[in-house]
Amino acid sequence: MPLPQLTVYRHDRRHRALITLAGEIDLESAPLVRTALTRSLDDGIRTIDVDLTPVTFCDCSGLNAFLHAAQKTTEAGGTLRLHHPPPTLGLILDLTGSGFLLLSVPLGHVTPPLAGVPAPTAQAPPHPPVPLASVLSGDVR
Repeated sequence: MPLPQLTVYRHDRRHRALITLAGEIDLESAPLVRTALTRSLDDGIRTIDVDLTPVTFCDCSGLNAFLHAAQKTTEAGGTLRLHHPPPTLGLILDLTGSGFLLLSVPLGHVTPPLAGVPAPTAQAPPHPPVPLASVLSGDVR
């Protein structure tokens, strides 16, 4: 059985983590995503930022892993936010109307709107957006 074509990097800063995923997120690699996010919670991390810049593909298996992790993080009193989703995930978020649960930007800013499909209306997330640059530079407290 081939190994999933996904790499996970994690950088912790107190109770906050930046997780960078690189590669493809699909049925084979989604369990790796779920495990990485669960481990962060188990380690006491309560603010999780997921950088998807190097992700080339993400299907509904990845969305499911992110939604599951977001629910568990919220139940633990924390937040999980996705940053820079690939176009495939942006499209899935727009179609399902679930972007407001995972993104720090409003829906419609993820991917160009689909012709003839009205954008879902959603309230802004209850938590303020987290600037990714702050997490990367280590200035987060």
